[in-house]
Amino acid sequence: LLSIALISASASDDMAQNYGNNSNDGTLRRIHVPILMYHYVSPLPQDADEYRVDLTVTPGAFRAHIQYLYDEGYETISLRQLYDALTFGEALPARPVVLTFDDGYIDHYEHAFPILQEYDFTGTFFIITGRSDSGSPDYLNWSQIVEMAAAGMSMESHSKDHFDLRDRDREFLVYQVLGSIESLEAHTGQEVFAFCYPSGRYDDATLAVVEQSTALAAVTTQHGSYHTSSNILELGRLRISGNVGISSLAR
Repeated sequence: LLSIALISASASDDMAQNYGNNSNDGTLRRIHVPILMYHYVSPLPQDADEYRVDLTVTPGAFRAHIQYLYDEGYETISLRQLYDALTFGEALPARPVVLTFDDGYIDHYEHAFPILQEYDFTGTFFIITGRSDSGSPDYLNWSQIVEMAAAGMSMESHSKDHFDLRDRDREFLVYQVLGSIESLEAHTGQEVFAFCYPSGRYDDATLAVVEQSTALAAVTTQHGSYHTSSNILELGRLRISGNVGISSLAR
């Protein structure tokens, strides 16, 4: 592995030439694909504050969501497939949906992962790699991440430490973005394709480093389900909160 923390600006520029691959065929495309944003998929703790309540979807509710999508003929796709559709005009299923899970909580392995497998669905899991490095029991460990990747889940980057990436110098951003990507690729043996901005916070300097990384797509917390070939590093999503039932999901 590279010593990411010590990469100079010139070295990062060299990496941009090797990794940057945001070319397209010159066609501006606009596609409607809902990207659903989940956080916790777990029973609600008794001491849950308002933030945990908002971010938690119970396993029963999550199963109902997946059953609805299955019954309505939705097919899960990856962000790579969405990128290929926007960039090269590749075909998508009639009713595509991207399921994303932020932060890499342990309940993603305990609850979300097995339910997805039951329905032959895939998900995109954004991992805070520093939490896995430290062995925090509340987050996925590396063996679980490897198992999920081998089962067809997309294990993507959510930075090293989930810090606010705004107003940071280049060295800090390189460590948080490229350091996380390298950790995931080293453990899973698979290419990391996408990045998720921590808490949806980023600026032009963040965008520049993400664009120069291997990540070809990135998601925000901005609301939206229409995506264009010109905003692939700022994809909008639909937040799924704890109070989202089937009627709300359908809307």
